[in-house]
Amino acid sequence: MAEVIPFAIPMENDKTLLVWELSCGPTAEALHHSLFIVFSQFGLLYSVRVFPNAAVAGPGFYAIIKFYSARDAQKAQKACNQKQLFQNSPVKVHLSTTHKAVQHQTRALNSSQCQELANYYFGFNGWSKRIVKLQELSDLEESENENIGEPLQKQSLKFFCAVEVVLPFYDCRSPGVGIAEEPLDTLEEGTLSFLMKRKTVQKLAIQKAVSDAFQKLLIVALESGKIAVEYRPCEDLTDARMEEPHDLIQVNHSSWKQYDQAEEECLSNVSFEEEELRLPQVD
Repeated sequence: MAEVIPFAIPMENDKTLLVWELSCGPTAEALHHSLFIVFSQFGLLYSVRVFPNAAVAGPGFYAIIKFYSARDAQKAQKACNQKQLFQNSPVKVHLSTTHKAVQHQTRALNSSQCQELANYYFGFNGWSKRIVKLQELSDLEESENENIGEPLQKQSLKFFCAVEVVLPFYDCRSPGVGIAEEPLDTLEEGTLSFLMKRKTVQKLAIQKAVSDAFQKLLIVALESGKIAVEYRPCEDLTDARMEEPHDLIQVNHSSWKQYDQAEEECLSNVSFEEEELRLPQVD
């Protein structure tokens, strides 16, 4: 049976594992690292969170681990339950059973998480992103106002970005847009601070556009191990996951597609660093 994996934060019970009877010897940070090493062998992890036991439960820790794939979570549960793993005593691993009646609202992944998920299923060279347009929209009305005494508090930096996520081997392109705005509070920031804030707003607009583009894509993991992708520009992800996949585009490996001239022109005006790809830290 095919599994549909959206570019959304996994909230379902069948993607969440509860691990308890963890030893009180190691620190929470050490347990986080050990759990990540063990469970990432079964699939891509969204998060690993480690908590101290309640006082009535005695010393020790428990953990909540979220997978992007329900199939991977089930494999991990069967393989790790009642096993010692990295400690002398066995741990218990169960699928989450809480809040079954709660309908969780779909929440989009941020751009780093989208790219991490795309790299895992499509390969680093199986997709690319292309900046189509990056335009400043900062206080267009005030730019026409010649009153130089107008307070800066009413001004802000605002950028619009349009991108395209390209899956070249699937012949699939997904557009996305993003708008970012940051107020300018005081005149004391100086030129360097202004330029840094401008760069930050540009980067945030690009990140929002990339995330928006990925929201229109659904990863379809087939039982054979092959991956397909479905493009749905307007439909809600929650509804899409409840339906049988159709209009699939077969996925395999392909080389990175170089940015075209339009993107190079956009990038020549923007300098930014990519976000790091990391799992959430220990709570």
